[in-house]
Amino acid sequence: MTPKPTIPLYLQMSLLILGIMAFLAILYIGQGIIVPLLFSLILAILLNPFVNVLEKKLNRVVAIMLAVIVASIILLALLFFIGSQISMFRDSWPDLKLKFNLLFIDSVNWLAHTLNLSTTQIHAWIKEAENEALTNSSSVIGQTLNTISGILVIIFLIPVYIFLFLFYKPLLLNFIAKLFSPEKYEAVNDVLIATKSLIQNYLIGLLAEFVLVSALNTIALMLLGIQYALLIGVVGGLLNIIPYIGGVVAIALPMALALATKEPIFVIYVFVAYTTVQLIDNNLINPLVVASKVKINALVSIIVVLLGGALWGVSGMFLSLPLTAIIKVIFDKIEPLKPFGFLLGDTMPPIGNDIFIFGRAKRKKV
Repeated sequence: MTPKPTIPLYLQMSLLILGIMAFLAILYIGQGIIVPLLFSLILAILLNPFVNVLEKKLNRVVAIMLAVIVASIILLALLFFIGSQISMFRDSWPDLKLKFNLLFIDSVNWLAHTLNLSTTQIHAWIKEAENEALTNSSSVIGQTLNTISGILVIIFLIPVYIFLFLFYKPLLLNFIAKLFSPEKYEAVNDVLIATKSLIQNYLIGLLAEFVLVSALNTIALMLLGIQYALLIGVVGGLLNIIPYIGGVVAIALPMALALATKEPIFVIYVFVAYTTVQLIDNNLINPLVVASKVKINALVSIIVVLLGGALWGVSGMFLSLPLTAIIKVIFDKIEPLKPFGFLLGDTMPPIGNDIFIFGRAKRKKV
């Protein structure tokens, strides 16, 4: 009996790397289709319990339509609230722009004095940068219009996708069942139940975190007398949903506003206030209402957030953690992939134990 030919390790790794690169390329190229579908699927799973309750009293189609309409009204109410706050901010923009210009002039003078440069030279550099920006303005405007049109398409498509996912749920579940043999049904069912529970709990936790962090931000800014405290607080709560990166941007916005509208010392006050809110969120709110639902360690979280941002922008940052958590659930249920599920998780093994033991001889610890 002739032995089966084995593929060299370097060839296996090469094929694996090529496969990963091809997969990432598909995700990047198809983001306009994939991202709305993923958002719709996650929101459909979130709305599924509400649909099940309504279905007991109403026709299935009517129940799904009612659930989608209620969710759309809530989202539109949030967008209307943010839009109304932005319109108030726009009315005061001329005064803020004047203050920013004065601050900019003071900064240029300070920079010229500190670096022993002439203000004319600094302004020449700034003028050159402005000319380069104007040269590329046409492409920037085109990209902006494409982005806005893409957002509008997504806003109208997502409710349709959600309705279809909920309506065709039995079809999709039967399709998944046909992919596996009957002896694997129990494991597949466990994965589906765990995934559904994880997404529902995670999104509810994110919503609670958004409300609490927005309230704390707003209260802190109101106590400091910062203008547009409600708008900046809510925007900070939304940015905080993006793990690790959003919190940094959320602190920068009120600090810049405080620098333009208040005494310089208020920049430090805002920094201390937002840092305190972040500490409360990271050590109390997030572990209780969000992190307890998604068992992903910090290293993997940062990597997938950056990868999601590189692939799909802000949408990718929002989707990165729940998708990684779903992948972990799948890995934990498949025996050959359990080591990878362990790597993604936050279960820390005891420090200092011998991991690799060869016979009875003592070995150096890794």
